[in-house]
Amino acid sequence: MHRLQTLPDAPRYLMADMVEDVAERLAFLRHQPKTALIIGEWTGELASQLVAQGSIVTSVEPGKFNEEAPFPDAGFDLIANLATLDTVNDLPGALVHIRNALAPSGLMIASFVGAGCLPRLRAAMLAADGERPAARMHPAVDVRAGGQLLQRTGFSRPVVDSRVLDVRFGSLTSLLADLRAQGLSNALNSRGPALTKSMREEAMRAFMGTDDRVTERFEILTLSGWRG
Repeated sequence: MHRLQTLPDAPRYLMADMVEDVAERLAFLRHQPKTALIIGEWTGELASQLVAQGSIVTSVEPGKFNEEAPFPDAGFDLIANLATLDTVNDLPGALVHIRNALAPSGLMIASFVGAGCLPRLRAAMLAADGERPAARMHPAVDVRAGGQLLQRTGFSRPVVDSRVLDVRFGSLTSLLADLRAQGLSNALNSRGPALTKSMREEAMRAFMGTDDRVTERFEILTLSGWRG
C-alpha cells in the first residue's frame, strides 16, 4: 500500500481533504500546538504546515504504530489521526490511548471514512453475491456512534461531524484501484469468498448501470475533543 501511495500519480483526494479540514479547524480554534503527533498522514503536507508554524512534529506512517497499546510518548498538544481509526479492532481503547498521550490542554482530531461511505459499491457487492451476501467491507462508524465514543472515552468538549466528498468514476475497476492506493480496501481478517467471473461481471453492471460515468460518495467522519 505504501508503495502505491508514493507513486507520482497516486490518488490522494481523501487525504488532501482531511489535511485541509484539520488545518481549518486549528485555525478556527486558534490552537497552535508546540508539539504534535501525526498518525497516518502519508503525504507529509500536514506536518510541513505545522513545522512552518513552529511546531515540533512527530509523524508515524500507517501500519508502523500500534494504536491499541499505550503510546510510547505523551504530552502532545495535538494528536491528528487520519484515515486509520476505522480499521482498529478496539476503537474505544485506541481513543483512550490517544487521550492519555495528550497534554492536559491537548487536542485530538481524528478523521476517517464513516458509515455513509461507498453506497454504490455496497449495492454492487450485494447484487454480485445474490441471496448469500458475504462480508466484503469492514464495519464503519456513524455520527451518533462517534459522539458516544467521545463521551465514553472521557474527552471534554467533544465534537463529531461528517461531510461528503463525491467522486466520479468511469468503472468499478478504477474505484477499486483508488481504494487500494489510498489504503481503503477490505481490512477484515476473515473475508468473504473470492468473486467468480460471473459475479465480477454482475458487480460491474450493478455499479455502472447504463451510464458511462457514475458518482460514488465518500463520507468523512471527524471526531475532536480535548483532554481537559
